[in-house]
Amino acid sequence: MRIGFDRDKYLRMQSSHIAERRAQFSGKLYLEFGGKLIDDMHASRVLPGFTPDNKIVMLAELADEVEIVMAVNAKHLASNKVRADLGIPYEDDLLRHIDAFRSYGLYVGSVVVTQWTDDNRQAQDFKRKLEALGITVYRHFPIPGYPGDVARIVSAEGYGRNEYIETRRDLVVVTAPGPGSGKMATCLSQIYHDHQRGISSGYAKFETFPIWNLPLDHPVNIAYEAATADLDDVNMIDPFHLAAHGVQTVNYNRDVEVFPVLSRLFEEILGSSPYASPTDMGVNMAGNCISDDEVCRQAACQEIIRRYYRALVTEKREVIAPVQSQRIALLMAKVGVSKEDRPVVPPALEVAEATGEPASAIELPDGRIVTGKTSALLGCSSAMLLNALKLLAGIDDDVNLLAPASIEPIQKLKTQRLGSRNPRLHTDEVLIALAVSANGDDNARKALDQLETLRGCEVHTSTILGSVDEGIFRALGVQVTNEPVYATKSLYRKK
Repeated sequence: MRIGFDRDKYLRMQSSHIAERRAQFSGKLYLEFGGKLIDDMHASRVLPGFTPDNKIVMLAELADEVEIVMAVNAKHLASNKVRADLGIPYEDDLLRHIDAFRSYGLYVGSVVVTQWTDDNRQAQDFKRKLEALGITVYRHFPIPGYPGDVARIVSAEGYGRNEYIETRRDLVVVTAPGPGSGKMATCLSQIYHDHQRGISSGYAKFETFPIWNLPLDHPVNIAYEAATADLDDVNMIDPFHLAAHGVQTVNYNRDVEVFPVLSRLFEEILGSSPYASPTDMGVNMAGNCISDDEVCRQAACQEIIRRYYRALVTEKREVIAPVQSQRIALLMAKVGVSKEDRPVVPPALEVAEATGEPASAIELPDGRIVTGKTSALLGCSSAMLLNALKLLAGIDDDVNLLAPASIEPIQKLKTQRLGSRNPRLHTDEVLIALAVSANGDDNARKALDQLETLRGCEVHTSTILGSVDEGIFRALGVQVTNEPVYATKSLYRKK
């Protein structure tokens, strides 16, 4: 993989800049962490060299000084919202985050459930579950007229109704398992309560994207728009920063739109606003750590195409209007790419057309493309996986890693005993069979040893993947896109 981002420089600069912002405020600093604090896969894809754990590693260097507060929106609990890239509910992802933070030696002080209402049974159940696990839980309530009714917000009927989050340390990171969790409102509520108690505190925002000191039309920033197409976020020049400092910077519409209200809130609580623009609130140093701009541009363009395909598949699965995909199609046109610019797309579609069956293609780290077709024994993803492992292990193409005689008993078990209608082996079944064979077959062992080489590879399939194959590719760290077409005409689809 070509590197376009200097990870070590980022860790140094980011830690230093957060320390500078802390010095700006004499008491507590509430640092809103947007995006993914762990597993930031988007950043790692558009900034090659940025590792998914970059941000948490940076925070771990401040482990003795930082306290983490997790926010979760009660409405997301009620709607059983799922994190799309991992396929797990938000409440499970919150617990996963807490485990991850603790594994890095970070102190998680509490969880705040925002938008709390007493009739939300799911939120009540989750609160009881957290408390049974020994986690302190606070409740923040909806405020009528938020965010425009500043007088109500900054009163006993607004932030005053929220439960005050007791914190032990002066650097308080407020983060969440997903967007729309109420992180900023939590920070402002705390500042209000601190002020009522005579405690000095301030606010800053850590948001990786959009990158404020990259051009508005830079593919990395446009990839952020593609990633948030469901939120209808739009990047724009920060007019407040331009007016205050005479410098063009990039921010997104929601922060720009809410900034006048935010300034008034600061004025009501603190007497004056510490910031002249939304950009001033941020502490992000990622833009200063790009080491190869062209590499990042190309990576971002590929991410936009991936997001386009993901939107198409979501719209197909949920039978909804193609709003997101059309937005992303416009972004693709803006950066000058089409879906055919994803190298694995044409080969997969060519094999599918030639065979009349589902097909797939994978791009290996050295740029070679390997395809897989559907057969009586294997699904196309399984065939592609075996073909790729053979090539990487230097095994002749005519060698069968799995003999038909070893596959047939598995097929009989599936169809005759386990009730499956599809006799072909899925990727998980192929890997288990390969692992069993590796005990006495050198070729199978060599192929299995190449699995780690697949991490970061790109795959495209001519039909929508089933949940099993999707999960296996996710576990292998492979980036998969699909054509928005089902392999069968069945009405019921297993989630």
